[in-house]
Amino acid sequence: MTAFLDGLNLVMSADVLVTMVVSALFGLFVGMIPGLSATMAVALLVPVAFTLSPVAALATIITCSGMAMFAGDIPAAFLRIPGTPASAAYTSDMNELVKAGRLGEALGLSVMSSAIGGIMGTIVLMFGAPFLADFAMNFSSYEYFWLALLGLSCATLVAGDDALKGWIALMIGLFLSVVGLDFVTGIQRYTFGNMNLQGGIGFISVMIGAFALAEIFRKAASFDNEKLDTKIKITGNPYPSAAVLWRERKHIGRGGVIGTLVGALPGAGADIAAWVTYAISKRFAREPKLFSKGSTEGVAGAASANNAALSGSYVPTLVFGIPGDSITAIVVGVLILKGIQPGPLVFVNSADMVNAIYIIFLLANIILIPLGIASIYLGRFVISVRDAILYPLILLLCIYGAYAVSNNIFELWVVLAIGILVWIMQENDYPAAPLILGLVLGQVVEQNFMSSIIKANGNYINFFNRPISGTLGVITLIVWTYPLAAAFMKWRSAPSDKETEESSSSN
Repeated sequence: MTAFLDGLNLVMSADVLVTMVVSALFGLFVGMIPGLSATMAVALLVPVAFTLSPVAALATIITCSGMAMFAGDIPAAFLRIPGTPASAAYTSDMNELVKAGRLGEALGLSVMSSAIGGIMGTIVLMFGAPFLADFAMNFSSYEYFWLALLGLSCATLVAGDDALKGWIALMIGLFLSVVGLDFVTGIQRYTFGNMNLQGGIGFISVMIGAFALAEIFRKAASFDNEKLDTKIKITGNPYPSAAVLWRERKHIGRGGVIGTLVGALPGAGADIAAWVTYAISKRFAREPKLFSKGSTEGVAGAASANNAALSGSYVPTLVFGIPGDSITAIVVGVLILKGIQPGPLVFVNSADMVNAIYIIFLLANIILIPLGIASIYLGRFVISVRDAILYPLILLLCIYGAYAVSNNIFELWVVLAIGILVWIMQENDYPAAPLILGLVLGQVVEQNFMSSIIKANGNYINFFNRPISGTLGVITLIVWTYPLAAAFMKWRSAPSDKETEESSSSN
């Protein structure tokens, strides 16, 4: 109780409350713009968060991401264009409902479902994370090595349809993570004589380049100087009725649970949580034929899962220091920059800050309701901002953000290089998320591996001697070998060309 009151005292300070309101408005604005993700909104705010206190910095990221996640539903409803990837699952339903004049059953229901799902995820975070932290107190470098390696494996498994491209993106991120001085020997690696690279690749610069500048390049390839033509008038009451909320209570609750569980998986994220929940909601729906044609059941479940996944992703982040998604990868970087090492000890050494995070999540989801409803009216004006005004403004924020962190021009070159690289990758359907997770987790894997191998005196069997370490090691090896084994079995079971020809000729 003392830690909770200390956390409440931290959150109720003027700087934290002001930053929450400002970051909420910024998150709503960015989320409304088609194509701009919640991760990009957070990445643009990282340089600002760097100048704030640890609690204010976390409040900025948490509030901004939650608001941007909901705001992506606004262009989905008005233009049939998802504002964020997580909104893509139920874009058709939102648009059909708005066209039918059922605004409250589209965006109004989305606001309430997002807030309820976020609160459900926060409750799980509050009671589940400390329990896992007590369990993780027994972890050594062996367990952290396998856990980080498992996180890298899961990140590639959920990266997209093409697993090979996910692996390639991951390898690029891992290469970037080893640039600089060797963890053990202090030898320079891949610095090419440039002193700016001795400290490694700047995390914030990579984030800005990957999620902001790459998007500018992508948009420039199809530049349109005209305004978006909404042609949809806001009709109907934006407030969902109590009857609608009660009718969809099972889908909202199910979405909150699934979203939290999926969000807790390293590398999964809100977009996967939304698609999984949407599919399950259709399976148990009263009217499955309405899905993609204006289903309130699909909207309620998937919208709830979105924000629940944001809360769930903080479970592995706080307990193990393993990012749950690209947003919490930024959180890990910010915490480390602030001198706070995520992991089980954070619940002991910084209990007040952990409780402050719980309170921030609750407040952010509560203020989402009035601000989200207000943004429904403003949404059609925001999504009409001309590209010629919006994207140069974002470019200025990128330049300011990268330079402000270290006052080093070299960081701008890093932003440019990463922006071009990620843009080329995305144009060829290579996902960016594994690259970021590789950069963050690569250092965790290397440091814990070197620490473990030194303690084990070169004996690799010691990686499996401890019960938890051995279990995590076996699970990781299964995850790594299963795709190869499945491909081999498929090849063995497939009929040969000769057998196919003989079968055809006999027929």
